[in-house]
Amino acid sequence: MKQQLNELRVQALEELRAAEELSVANELRVKYLGKKGELTGILRGMGKLSAEERPVVGQIVNEVRNELESAINLRIEELAALELQKKIASEKIDITLPGRRTNIGKLHPLTQTLNRIKDIFMKMGYSIAEGPEIEFDYFNFELMNLPKDHPARDMQDTFYINENIVLRTHTSPVQARVMQNNVEKGPIKIIAPGKVYRCDYDATHSPVFHQVEGLVIGEGICFADLKGTLMKLLKELFGANVRMRLRPSFFPFTEPSAEVDISCVMCDGSGCRVCKQTGWLEILGSGMVHPRVLEMSGYDPKKVSGFAFGMGIERIAMLYYGINDLRLFYENDVRFIKQF
Repeated sequence: MKQQLNELRVQALEELRAAEELSVANELRVKYLGKKGELTGILRGMGKLSAEERPVVGQIVNEVRNELESAINLRIEELAALELQKKIASEKIDITLPGRRTNIGKLHPLTQTLNRIKDIFMKMGYSIAEGPEIEFDYFNFELMNLPKDHPARDMQDTFYINENIVLRTHTSPVQARVMQNNVEKGPIKIIAPGKVYRCDYDATHSPVFHQVEGLVIGEGICFADLKGTLMKLLKELFGANVRMRLRPSFFPFTEPSAEVDISCVMCDGSGCRVCKQTGWLEILGSGMVHPRVLEMSGYDPKKVSGFAFGMGIERIAMLYYGINDLRLFYENDVRFIKQF
């Protein structure tokens, strides 16, 4: 058995030296040292040896195993290094090729516009309020002085879930919820941004769009406060040279009401195709909170007053960036989005 072990050692070392590939060296490990390898097969014959021979042969077996393990590990390391060098040598890198830039994501232009509006109002001390997009008719219409038979409802083509639940047509129900939840009936100074829904779809209308509405309630609030707030907002958005005008209008939830125009940002008021040669662009609606709206939410219109306003984020973004089709915001075309 001693001779058999010596022959196995010599044979294994010769085959290992002849191995030129990493896979061959790994196969030799299994062949000689594996559970069913040749060295294990010799060990099974030790039961036939005498008690005096077993320790001697066992020591030789351990020496052969250790020698083969060291030799195989060393050869595997050598062959692995050789294969790595061959792989590196075979790979050719053209250092004249331009590098691959990492694509960096950007905020959607509507998100950028909304963030800009939020920043302006927060600097003026406003808080941000939010509410559900699926709303009760009571909050969406009735608390805004729009009972079920009111003709002004025709101006807001609505998606009805059932007779009493709708997809909100404006963020005004957020104002109603804030007023009703304001238990102490103290001053309110909020903006309510969010997604709204109407049955419209063309170059300037979408069935889903975004609004920001504002509400201020307190003692002594007057129309001059509304005008000053809107002027501050519009100059921050469109520059110090922008001009503003108010036109009498009608909204069921405000009285008096006014449409707000700005001097055309495309032609600076001189007249162009965008402003239809008028020099003015309609930008938002506003007014003093209707006494009936105050009463329905528990306020005494003889003691407090307030103003409200509302604007479409898409409208602001289209004017700010010079975009002529609202639908571009929702087509998810990267070529369009990455410009902003």
